[in-house]
Amino acid sequence: MPGRYGRDRSAPGEPSPGRAAAGLRPIAGSWFYVDVRNDVGLTAYLVNESRARREDLAADPLAREWISDEDRGAVRDLWDEFAGSVYPHDDLVVSLRGRVILDTLTRALQQRGDTVLVVCGAGFSSYPWLLPFAAAMEVDLPDIVAAKRRRAAELRAAGILDQREVEHVAADLNDAAERHRLLDRIRRFAVGRPIAYVAEGLVFYLPDEHARAVVGLGAAAQPQTVTMVSYWPLAAADHPVLAAQRRWFRKRSVPEDASYLTTDDLAAAVGAPVRNHSTEDLQRRYLGEVVVPETGLIPEHMAVAGI
Repeated sequence: MPGRYGRDRSAPGEPSPGRAAAGLRPIAGSWFYVDVRNDVGLTAYLVNESRARREDLAADPLAREWISDEDRGAVRDLWDEFAGSVYPHDDLVVSLRGRVILDTLTRALQQRGDTVLVVCGAGFSSYPWLLPFAAAMEVDLPDIVAAKRRRAAELRAAGILDQREVEHVAADLNDAAERHRLLDRIRRFAVGRPIAYVAEGLVFYLPDEHARAVVGLGAAAQPQTVTMVSYWPLAAADHPVLAAQRRWFRKRSVPEDASYLTTDDLAAAVGAPVRNHSTEDLQRRYLGEVVVPETGLIPEHMAVAGI
């Protein structure tokens, strides 16, 4: 699982997500600080900014709320740096994947109103607050979970988020023992109800064996699972934009290893056929045409199973 770290502007003396993203120095006395400019943790901020830039396409009016207005500028600067060095269309790719996830979740709820939501690699996504799930669980590494929980509390207090309960779970999905504990926890959480399972923006940062295990986590917990996974296809392993991304990551000491999967790999992991959606497929669906060919984008495909 990518190490996506940060702090929200929750208390005096703690650096906010925006300041962490900008690489600013920690305030004396802060109990936690990671400079995410030198960690793959920066992806959480890039993804949030991408969604905020294409709010209508992503259908996520809450994206802009996860980072305060005063700190948003630092995150925009980080995004602009990434755009200039890697590619300028991350807002398109991220918003398309978020939109198809949201639409698939909506369909799952229409079929079964008692469906529960489990999101692995939750970052600053908003799904639990955009749709009326019976229950929701978000899974990420401990530091991002702490930041998300505290920021959500701030937004509830401000009346921006409603008071629904969301279970925040810290887990390193690169650890088989932690995955096993998480699987047991998901089973107890679902208590026999159908699951809508999302693994977004993370499996390509895991070794192949762990990536496949994370893909199949929802189906392993409950046969009645709708699975949504974003992944990089094996055929795109030499993609030029991914090569540019690796060079950018290398400068920040981010591991370059990545997993690439096939639809057969995904189907085997979930025990069911999968439907694949490329970035060009999603552009046709939501924009009516291919605005940017996949040769100019990070080739992040969406796989959907169980619906």
